[in-house]
Amino acid sequence: MSTDFQQAREALGTRLRELRLSRPGGRLTGEQLARQLGWHKSKVSKLENGKQTATAEDLQAWAESTGQPEAYEELRTRLAGFEAHIRSWRRQLAAGHRAVQDAHNDAQANAKVLRAWESSWVVGVLQTPDYARAVLTRSAELHQSPRDTEDAVRARMQRQQLLYSAGRRYHIIMWEGVLRALVCSPAVLAAQLDRLAGVIGMDTVELGIVPFGASLKQPPGVGFWIYDDRRVVTETWHAELWVEDANSVATHLRVWKMMQESAVYGADAHNVINAARRALGSRS
Repeated sequence: MSTDFQQAREALGTRLRELRLSRPGGRLTGEQLARQLGWHKSKVSKLENGKQTATAEDLQAWAESTGQPEAYEELRTRLAGFEAHIRSWRRQLAAGHRAVQDAHNDAQANAKVLRAWESSWVVGVLQTPDYARAVLTRSAELHQSPRDTEDAVRARMQRQQLLYSAGRRYHIIMWEGVLRALVCSPAVLAAQLDRLAGVIGMDTVELGIVPFGASLKQPPGVGFWIYDDRRVVTETWHAELWVEDANSVATHLRVWKMMQESAVYGADAHNVINAARRALGSRS
């Protein structure tokens, strides 16, 4: 968890403690507040000490129970401030994957120049429905989240309409391992590779592949998106990070340009994709 995120969470906890101690009707102990809210007594301590992230509902209940309902908007603003940077999968996927897909659809729709580096799987905007279904199903299994897979697949497919929007440019680079990773069945991967081959030559998409044998200035690392050179979106196993500070964006942009130097395009990219397709052989 990032230092900035933890510091913000601890600051929110300090503010919650202030509200508890400054209750107009007299200060409450942590145990009294927990009992009033129907919480386990440890939850109050965890929230005040920055050991647990509050929900908006937690903050509203806290403000009302400490007799200061007007403080809710301030608390919610604080929460939104650091949630905008680190969005845990547990919280994001509480209602399923569809909302996450909609958020990415909006982010891409509001950008004109989109750069991506991916080392694990085909980027969502280029996925076939069957490939997307396989990836989203496995994600739901990992995070034990609600299964709204078909709604999520439809939302992800809607994003692909942006590929045909004049004035928008996608600069996508992927590691050759993406083309060979069986995160789905061989037949589904074969169709996905055909889809990628068909993307090469589109006027809105520049697709590069970094071959296994390419010289690298940086290890493949994790994938990320850069929107209009001002926002980075990346993910870990536990959370998704949306970063807008200039230094972090500049670092990711340098990494992207390093990967671009190692990538092949056009006919050479076709050759790498076709080699992966042949490697599937009878498995597809």
